[in-house]
Amino acid sequence: MGFKKLMASMGAGGAKVETVLFEENVVPGGVVQGEVRIQGGTVPQDIQGLSVGLQAVVEVQTNDGETRQNIEFTKVQVGGAFQVQAGAAHTVPFGLEIPWETPITTFLGTHLKGMSVGVTTELAIARALDSGDLDPVNVHPLPAQQAILDAFGRLGFRFKSADLEKGHIRDTRQQLPFYQEIEFYAPQQYRGLNQVELSFVADGQAMDVVLEMDKKPGLFGSSDSYRQFTVDLNDFEGTDWAGYLNHWLAEVGGKRNWL
Repeated sequence: MGFKKLMASMGAGGAKVETVLFEENVVPGGVVQGEVRIQGGTVPQDIQGLSVGLQAVVEVQTNDGETRQNIEFTKVQVGGAFQVQAGAAHTVPFGLEIPWETPITTFLGTHLKGMSVGVTTELAIARALDSGDLDPVNVHPLPAQQAILDAFGRLGFRFKSADLEKGHIRDTRQQLPFYQEIEFYAPQQYRGLNQVELSFVADGQAMDVVLEMDKKPGLFGSSDSYRQFTVDLNDFEGTDWAGYLNHWLAEVGGKRNWL
């Protein structure tokens, strides 16, 4: 029995963890509901704690190039210390708040290429930590974010890809250690643009919208142009966002950078 307890504390023959999400579709500022199901192993085990969180795959710039890193950006304890008997089942319900800055992974029913966000589960046992698999969630845009994305579509922009960059966008309300870039191919009428990268940085009241416009090369080389504005999450429907965006996009990308 002593040997079995030692092996269980090291993760062998110990409790198994499964996380079940009641609803995989969420929005920033919302809550994902679910439960953690723990199945006892071959011997009783003392559980020191149970937590769930959100994790994202983030691109990190290093001196050797670019790497990808798993970053857990929110975490909550959902269970204190308890004991799981051998072979017994134990269920712990939870509600995990989705931070306002959580990146969008789904738009108009389509997964955004490059996005990986999900719920992580950790079961703390003496001298061991059992981490469950990543349970993906579909993060849909807030209504204000969808209005901006719809405007890009009406202007003829085509989605290219999305990624998460470790770092900070200056002069924004950013709190997380990374930000999302949603990349679009520019349509023909903006002949001076290669593509546009869009970032949202939201809190409970408003969001910063940041545009990075990649200009085509010209006589004096290519360059990026930045624009930033703020949108009230509760007062955005009266604005013609396609017209608003076109004013800036046409100014920057309406001609090639020859002069």
